[in-house]
Amino acid sequence: MPTAPKPATPTIAAQQQAVRDTLPFSDRQDFEDATRGLVARRTPNAVPNAAGDVVWDNDTYAFLDGEAPDTVNPSLWRQSQLSAVEGLFEVVPGIYQVRGMDLSNTTIIEGDTGVIVIDTLLSNETGAAALALYREHRGDRPVSAIIYTHSHADHFGGTKGFVSQEDVDSGRVRIFAPEGFLEHAVSENVYAGVAMNRRAAYMYGAALARGPQGQVGAGLGQTISTGEVSLIEPTDLVSTTGHEEVVDGVRLVFQMAPGTEAPAEMLIYLPDFHALCAAEDATHTLHNLLTLRGAVVRDPHAWAHYLTETIDLFGGDVEVVFASHHWPTWGRERVVTFLQNQRDIYAYLHDQTLRLLNKGLTGPEIAEEITLPPALENAWNARGYYGSVSHNVKAIYQRYLGWFDGNPAHLWEHTPVERAKRYAKLAGGVDALVTNAREAFDAGDFRWAAEAANHAVFAEPDHAAARELLADTYEQLGYGSENGTWRDFYLSGATELRDGQFGTPTETNAPDVIANLSPEMLFDALAIQVNGPAAWDVTVAIDVVVSDTDQRYRVWLTNGVLSYSAAPQQGDADATITSRRAALPALAAGNPEALAAAGIEVTGDATALGRLTAVLDPGDKNFSIVTP
Repeated sequence: MPTAPKPATPTIAAQQQAVRDTLPFSDRQDFEDATRGLVARRTPNAVPNAAGDVVWDNDTYAFLDGEAPDTVNPSLWRQSQLSAVEGLFEVVPGIYQVRGMDLSNTTIIEGDTGVIVIDTLLSNETGAAALALYREHRGDRPVSAIIYTHSHADHFGGTKGFVSQEDVDSGRVRIFAPEGFLEHAVSENVYAGVAMNRRAAYMYGAALARGPQGQVGAGLGQTISTGEVSLIEPTDLVSTTGHEEVVDGVRLVFQMAPGTEAPAEMLIYLPDFHALCAAEDATHTLHNLLTLRGAVVRDPHAWAHYLTETIDLFGGDVEVVFASHHWPTWGRERVVTFLQNQRDIYAYLHDQTLRLLNKGLTGPEIAEEITLPPALENAWNARGYYGSVSHNVKAIYQRYLGWFDGNPAHLWEHTPVERAKRYAKLAGGVDALVTNAREAFDAGDFRWAAEAANHAVFAEPDHAAARELLADTYEQLGYGSENGTWRDFYLSGATELRDGQFGTPTETNAPDVIANLSPEMLFDALAIQVNGPAAWDVTVAIDVVVSDTDQRYRVWLTNGVLSYSAAPQQGDADATITSRRAALPALAAGNPEALAAAGIEVTGDATALGRLTAVLDPGDKNFSIVTP
């Protein structure tokens, strides 16, 4: 049985009351906007997969009613109430959104004969359910085109819930995406995919119980679905701002915004509707500059610049803005103010971090120093429900100066376990360290309690009192967090300390994603799995012939490094592999049965591929986070 959660301490209860007394909770405009245009709700809103397992259930958030309990930050409670609003909504006549069906939204634009779908949710199952809800109330219109606004999985993963590969291959359906989409979509979910997916389980609280003492939402949406992730390669890449298309009678004007919320991202203006799709560059939260699951640090300076460009391009004509998450904003003046607030929060954090950085402050110091202007502090759409001022400032510092803060003491620190052992010795043993942490907990100094108890757990992982205290501390920090992903991280840590590891509920490095690896990206993905020391004395050379694209590569393993080249090479390879591009990922399996099943032909030394795959060391989907 899962361990029962504990109540909020007086310290946290007092903090929650201070939030109620400080923020403008009397402002109910967002609630009007989030429910405006409701056409119908899906009842019940639980989505199963083919095996009958539930992959999405928004009904589990029915508890989000009334005033926030002491175990949830009132500001996050408010955001979760808004994000949990579900159904099919009319944005304006001809533009519809399905919200509350996954972490993200899907938007459906009615054309002359069919519909254009902007973003497809994360899973095929939720995508299909969203389309079915639309068709139930608006008619069985065919899908004419799909637009991926950017390269994150919750915006393309449900594609096969809307269309099939055959629909695209036949030309019946076009798929638009920003230039660089496929490379970034695939590389992010494959290269560091195992680690990102494991950390995403913490970030979205996917394994946590729903409720006032558990998962209440992730700030950007409620959580991620756990169905099948798909990907169909785009047919049309957009590369320039101002590029226009007319698709099924609908005029589309694109604005490129690379390096903002995603490495490949674009906004879309629909002039005939006076409507702007802001993708994920303007939502009702301060977004991440470095997501807690891990990613390349985003560029807040460019982000702010592109939002200024958005206002310049469309601000004089726009009447509504909608995005890939949250609810729309209507009215030209309100839309422009919304975009300005979103721009200003990223610009302010960037500029002030650089100002203080150049005075010698480090990332953690700047995070404690920065105070937002009152207009941003009190703007609900700029609050840190998903990104936070604290971790975004540290991300900006990292972007410019890296991990090292310049203090020589931090240049060559011991590993966490070795530091923990020395802290325990300094404190007079693990028991004394736990006592110190307990004193901090009782005093309401949860930040120090977490640090001290964490050292105790890393010094002695089986110390029951240390684990219990650390779990209790994480729980209180979670209760107090305004940021949804911080709450999920803290409560996930508490859960694993108490009840064991829950692994990775959702994996975005799915077969469809891997199948879209180019040969070069596949070789890179294999290279990062090579166990260097085990491969020091292994030498292999393999020619890879891609039969359906007329590409040829020499792949070789020397000195523990897997390299490749498309240039002609001297000498003979140990073996030659001939394969269609889509079948190439089967090389990682290495066994003859898998190769034969994929239609891969091997000539030459039959042991060559086996010698390579023998030194591959795949990632661990259940690696430890809160213990050594």
